[in-house]
Amino acid sequence: MKLLKAATVIAGALAITTGSAFADNLRWKMPVAFSTNLPGLGSPAAWVADNLTTASDGSIQVRVYEPGKLVPPFDILDSVSDGKVAAGYTWIGYDQGKVPAVPLFAAVPFGMKPWAYIGWYYYGGGEQMLQDVYANKGYNVHAQLCGIIGPETAGWYKNKITSLDDYKGMKIRFAGLGGKVLEKLGASVTMMPGGELYQALEKGTIDATEFSMPAIDQILGFDQIVKYNLFPGWHQPFTAQYMLINNDEWAKATKAQKALVEASCTAATTRGLAEGEYKNGKVLAGFQAEGVHADQIPREVLEKLKSVTQEVLKEEAAKDADFKKVYESQQEFMKTYKIWDQRAYLPADMD
Repeated sequence: MKLLKAATVIAGALAITTGSAFADNLRWKMPVAFSTNLPGLGSPAAWVADNLTTASDGSIQVRVYEPGKLVPPFDILDSVSDGKVAAGYTWIGYDQGKVPAVPLFAAVPFGMKPWAYIGWYYYGGGEQMLQDVYANKGYNVHAQLCGIIGPETAGWYKNKITSLDDYKGMKIRFAGLGGKVLEKLGASVTMMPGGELYQALEKGTIDATEFSMPAIDQILGFDQIVKYNLFPGWHQPFTAQYMLINNDEWAKATKAQKALVEASCTAATTRGLAEGEYKNGKVLAGFQAEGVHADQIPREVLEKLKSVTQEVLKEEAAKDADFKKVYESQQEFMKTYKIWDQRAYLPADMD
């Protein structure tokens, strides 16, 4: 018996000295805003969950719940903050009505390219600003950048878009700050989850929609209903997704567990961008055979959209101090980034 007790004490000591990093098990439920079969948008959530279990040797287990199975997609922030679930994976721009500054961390019309955004986010103070933005509005969450994709399309339409006047009276699903731009142009903008858009288009509840990049829009079947697809995605040059974690749950994690979450999400951000860049060209090339008209927005129309966008951004900055602080930080970064961007990269028609 004494030998058994001694062995138990030794085993405990070894666990403390060699396994203390993962001494406390974390078991998190994580509802997601996007189906995990959507490349770059939903797939990173499933990858992170699997990777965390493997890398932590089972110390961290995250159970992913597909959209609507546990929490409605637009309720993820409140559910995480209130502690109803430990974590959630979402596009935080959906919450602009509650936290006005968050769209700047999700998608900015005429904003940064994906790699420029993560440069600002990781090294320009963006990561801490996001935590502050949530705290200032009373939300009990830790936000972890956990996915990013390149430009979306500028939407799917039943008829050819020839001018900004075509948006007047149009019933369109359009997200984030881009939606505010179209409202200024006279559109009736609505918001609904991606899973509801096919039926809404089919029934005529909406006249048009944007959602994501070609590899995702094809899965959702928009090209089966409407045949005019507009480019470039001026309203979302980047789309960033986040893992939101209840602050009390985050506090329970050890330093090693937090490091694993951060590393896994950073890897998922890279993988999500890579997946989209790999798949979009092939999908877009195949649209022509399906009778889809992929139209480019004329430069003069883009310039008008940019002008209205600047009005919207200035208006939002005047209404919310956090928005103003984040927006000014991003603009300051872009002053010098543009010098690098314009000089260093080959023109699109030469690469």
